[in-house]
Amino acid sequence: MPENLLIIFAKNPVLGRCKTRLAKGIGPENALAVYRILLQHTTKITRNLKVDKEVFYTDFIDHEDNWDSTIYKKELQRPGDLGQKMQAAFEAGFKKGYKKIVLIGTDLITLEASDIQKAFEALDSNTVVFGPAQDGGYYLIGLTQMKPELFKNIPWSTAEVLTRSLEKIDDTYQLLQIKNDIDTVEDLAEIPVFLPFIPLL
Repeated sequence: MPENLLIIFAKNPVLGRCKTRLAKGIGPENALAVYRILLQHTTKITRNLKVDKEVFYTDFIDHEDNWDSTIYKKELQRPGDLGQKMQAAFEAGFKKGYKKIVLIGTDLITLEASDIQKAFEALDSNTVVFGPAQDGGYYLIGLTQMKPELFKNIPWSTAEVLTRSLEKIDDTYQLLQIKNDIDTVEDLAEIPVFLPFIPLL
């Protein structure tokens, strides 16, 4: 059994249910189109990684989507806030016997396979690895052992997420390159492929 597991948290691409902050600026139809591009990108950069891969859906498991069921095992996120969902996913992975687990979302058009590979390499000599996001959160977290404290009492969706998380670490950790996830119209403006979805002012 491989020792490395990549967990991908993905929202089901349902109109009005994904990229809701973005939808306020460009409308739900355009927000869904943007999210589909992000999903396709995440599939493209992860499918050939030499690790086990699991996609955790928010609402329902879709066996007919772009996530090839022969490559990605499909799971459902547990109920609760983001911390509870991530904690449950990590606990399930470690219970299966994985030694290094990395979790990502599906909001980064600039994320590459090499970034994920660097995260696994960082866990050779560190207990925790984070991919910092420009908004103060993180786009990636990796662990070599369960750290429940990282998922409790964190002000999710705020600029304090990474800072508060780092305060809880008493082991070695590494930070990857800072990247910007796609949450607002301003985020779209930085990426040429998304310019057609930005309404004219």
